[in-house]
Amino acid sequence: MPTLRPLVPAQPAEPAEPVQPAAQPSSAATGPADPQKFKVTVGPSQIDGQGAFAGEPIPDRRKIGEIRGEFVDMRTARARAREAERSTGRIFMVAISDKRAVDATHSTDPLRFANHACDPNMVLKVQQGRVAFYALRDIAEGEELTARYGSTHHAGRLRCQCGAPNCIGRI
Repeated sequence: MPTLRPLVPAQPAEPAEPVQPAAQPSSAATGPADPQKFKVTVGPSQIDGQGAFAGEPIPDRRKIGEIRGEFVDMRTARARAREAERSTGRIFMVAISDKRAVDATHSTDPLRFANHACDPNMVLKVQQGRVAFYALRDIAEGEELTARYGSTHHAGRLRCQCGAPNCIGRI
């Protein structure tokens, strides 16, 4: 598995109501199938801004879903991340290799709102250029979905707010 260096996902201004992904038809003629395997909702997070939440129980080791977006080169990704940090403070960018990243800024996939936690309940995996999330344990309905970001463009300058007993303190 490649070394992951996801950039911090961002949360846009908080919507008045939780956002749910739009259902997509499964017909190949109408576009790609919905990559979400379990119901995930978006709402206010105790960790930071908006968060992704399990809309139903999720069993251990099951694929929860993916984040889709625009594939960009790393130079573009870094520039967009800097601009997003200045303008909104929210970054929706995941490095998928040393050369490419997925910019999920305009994605409707709810997992783009997954916050960092030092004791996460899911893991981010890059597989064939796709950004997927898998459950690390059984996840209860209503539980916030979190992942360990790993190295980010913040380089340890951002205070971690996950609240876990084993919190590393910085992202």
